[in-house]
Amino acid sequence: MTRTFGTPVSLAEMEQIGRAALERLPTHFRSQMGDVVFQVEDFADAETLADLGIENPFELTGLYEGHALPDRSIEQSGSLPTRIRLFRRPILDEWAARSNESLEHLVAHVVIHEVGHHFGLSDEDMHALEDAEG
Repeated sequence: MTRTFGTPVSLAEMEQIGRAALERLPTHFRSQMGDVVFQVEDFADAETLADLGIENPFELTGLYEGHALPDRSIEQSGSLPTRIRLFRRPILDEWAARSNESLEHLVAHVVIHEVGHHFGLSDEDMHALEDAEG
């Protein structure tokens, strides 16, 4: 389903779009996602924004929280779960500014970028993964 107009998607609808993007990832990536928590929120909380040095909450569309797979060690056991967080309102704001792009494509772009952090991919690798996603 490609949305080009209408009322803004709800948190649940954006989560569904994001999970669909995850499902389209190549099998070798999906199989290694493990117990990564996937969440959609309206905005990042004030503490997260402050930690990242971001003043305007509309500047953050997604966030990977955790240690990339290549950097993990046994010493990190007991840490908080790895999470991918999408921020609905900034994504919708960016989508409105990009009239030539579907919401699904933009959400997939953000999801792939955050998944790339999970795997420790370079920006170039993330772009190749996004191109493969279609």
